[in-house]
Amino acid sequence: MHDLHLATTWVGWVSLAFFVIGYYFIATEDKYRINKAKPALLAGTGIFMLIGFYFAINGMDGHLLEREIEHLIVEISGIFFFLFVAMTYIEAMIDRGVFSTLRYNLVSKGYSYKKLFWVTGLLAFFISPVADNLTTALILSTVLITIDKDK
Repeated sequence: MHDLHLATTWVGWVSLAFFVIGYYFIATEDKYRINKAKPALLAGTGIFMLIGFYFAINGMDGHLLEREIEHLIVEISGIFFFLFVAMTYIEAMIDRGVFSTLRYNLVSKGYSYKKLFWVTGLLAFFISPVADNLTTALILSTVLITIDKDK
């Protein structure tokens, strides 16, 4: 990919301001009673429009911007679909009672939190080669949350 080097131009600074403002509204969604998706989409669209405007007024090749946007969309969609599949996998495991059984086995043995730490670490060691690290973290955090409710 060709590096555009827009960070030190005016469009880079304005894009950074859009990002910070959007991030602020995402972080304070409860205060303003807005959905996180609205400021995220508004900031992202605004940044892309600013960069497109910058390309237009400076007579730059629009195909370069198009390739960069396509590259970003492919990256973002890859992350989205990975998380979608990981969460579907976890929901299927919840539906089949995997976490309830695991919780029952761990709680019924009366393990201390220190012992639970080591058991979940050992589980992570064996799950992570099969599942991705993020999926492993999601699975084990679900287990730990259900265990904490019982203790």
